[in-house]
Amino acid sequence: MAKEKNERQNSVKVRYPIGLKLVVIITILILISLSLITVLVSVMVSNDVRITAEDNNLNVNTRSAAEAESSLNTIRSNALVLLDILNAAGNSPALARQAAAFFFERSQDIAAIVVASVPPEGGNSGVPLLSTRLINDRFFLSNEAEPSRIEGFLAGSTGVLERSALGEAIILNAAPVFGIPLLALFYPWQEGGANEAAVIFFSSESLSEIFGTGANSSFMINGDGDVLIHPQQDMVRAGANVGNQDFIRYMWENSDQLSLQSLYTGEDGVQYFGAWTKLSLGGAVVITNIEYNVVFEGIAATTRRNVLLTAAVVFASIIFIWLFSKSISSPLKLLTTAAEQIEGGQFEISLRPRTQDEIGVLTGSFGRMSTALGIFGRFTNREIAIRAMRGEIKPGGLPKQATVFFSDIRGFTEKSENFTKTYGSQASDKIVLWLNDYFTKMVDCVEKTNGVVDKFIGDAVMAHWGTAYTSGSPGEDALNCVKAALMMRAALLKMNRGRSEDDPGNPPIRIGCGINTGIVTAGQIGSEQRMEYTVIGDPVNLASRTEALNKPLGTDILITEDTWALVGDKIRTEEMPSVKVKGKEKPVRLFAVVKLEAEEGPETLAELRELLGIPAPDLSRVDTGSEEKKYKIGNEG
Repeated sequence: MAKEKNERQNSVKVRYPIGLKLVVIITILILISLSLITVLVSVMVSNDVRITAEDNNLNVNTRSAAEAESSLNTIRSNALVLLDILNAAGNSPALARQAAAFFFERSQDIAAIVVASVPPEGGNSGVPLLSTRLINDRFFLSNEAEPSRIEGFLAGSTGVLERSALGEAIILNAAPVFGIPLLALFYPWQEGGANEAAVIFFSSESLSEIFGTGANSSFMINGDGDVLIHPQQDMVRAGANVGNQDFIRYMWENSDQLSLQSLYTGEDGVQYFGAWTKLSLGGAVVITNIEYNVVFEGIAATTRRNVLLTAAVVFASIIFIWLFSKSISSPLKLLTTAAEQIEGGQFEISLRPRTQDEIGVLTGSFGRMSTALGIFGRFTNREIAIRAMRGEIKPGGLPKQATVFFSDIRGFTEKSENFTKTYGSQASDKIVLWLNDYFTKMVDCVEKTNGVVDKFIGDAVMAHWGTAYTSGSPGEDALNCVKAALMMRAALLKMNRGRSEDDPGNPPIRIGCGINTGIVTAGQIGSEQRMEYTVIGDPVNLASRTEALNKPLGTDILITEDTWALVGDKIRTEEMPSVKVKGKEKPVRLFAVVKLEAEEGPETLAELRELLGIPAPDLSRVDTGSEEKKYKIGNEG
């Protein structure tokens, strides 16, 4: 039984502890709340940042384009003024040289100014005709460049020269030819009725300084997509062309827009916010970019910090909730353990509230309930109540092959009268204490052998084996019943040591035990208000009558032939005279139990009587004719 209880209790495990549930629920709530806040803030801030970044990028582009256009117009205007002065000087070479020297002194970024025309058709040289050629020698010397490359550059740009002579302003990148950052501005020039083009060679470094450096990166291209100014000077020196890029094509497709902005992906796979402004001079376009990731870098950093903060809050919350849940789960675990112990039959449990909340109230109520159950368990069979509570014992009766036991104290009436004579009004308390000590030891013998104490009838004890539960077979149940009776004999021998027959307050106790085996009806019997688990039937009556035969036969344990048939080979017995029991056609054979065969002890009934102080009876003088006793002793075997 104990093993069964332990297995049942161990099988009850909490799959989802309260602490774990609280941690999961609060963690989910915190994650959802902080995540929503982070997402909403990121979305709203991202939208504001994007608008601000686009506006700032467009403003930077517009400002850079305006400054670039102003610089180009200044360069063009100054150059045209110089050409006008030279024309006005006419045939005065000295004045022309002086004007040119003065101009290049003030405009050190201008490398050269030439007026050229496309050679006539059929010409063999293919070299443009130069009517004016003004060179800033200091510029070429300081930059270690060759002014002689001007003719070669123009020879390779005859198409542009022709377009410019017809009225179109064009800017070309001359850096690949001269090896230095140099631009060439082609502008129509008409003098003396001839269609010519003025070509102004100037350094692009001053324009590069206008564009500046930082998060916003600006560069300039001409109408053919050639890079004129770029933060990466290698692209300028290499004469790079970006006309095939998606963003540039999109810009040409929207050529009617003088200024526009768009989000695009560059050839490097990086996303950019791009804004452009077309210049009114030379077909040039100023483009300003800023990386998408740079714009949202602050938001990304804030988001990362929010994620770390969320993780820290969640971690701290888990620790706090886990510690807090202990104040709930620990008392509940105690209550769960107490409930399992009560289910296992251990009613009296010490529980003390540790908190002043609802759990503390529940713990106190539970403790009082266990105390009440403990008291209740003393008024009924604890094991039967537990089995009925679990539903293992159903209302109604069932046929069981059981072994029924009755015991009775010899001379109890005389002993109780002695208590009354000696102690007067306190006799009842003395008798109860004396009986309770006796019953405690007798019940212990029953329960240790897997028996069920049915009831106490005055000083008598009724018990049975193989009813509510069995040890495996009727033979095992019957043997356990006999063992219980022998354990009672041993317990009484120990109890009676030092007791005197003359002691009215603690006299020795001798009992008679009757045991019978048969088919009984076992079940819950009683009213709706009160029920008890008991057995009824003729085997019960025979066990009771067998117990009564111990006194006239001079024995302490008698078993019937039905019980002896199951356990006779395991115990030492002596057959007693058969008894004619009312209601039975045949005499009932009875056997006095001496001991277990495997244990030490008296070998005969005579030795047993001497050990127990039972006088051998004279069966011939026993009056068995009384109707009240319902039995008759015979001599037949």
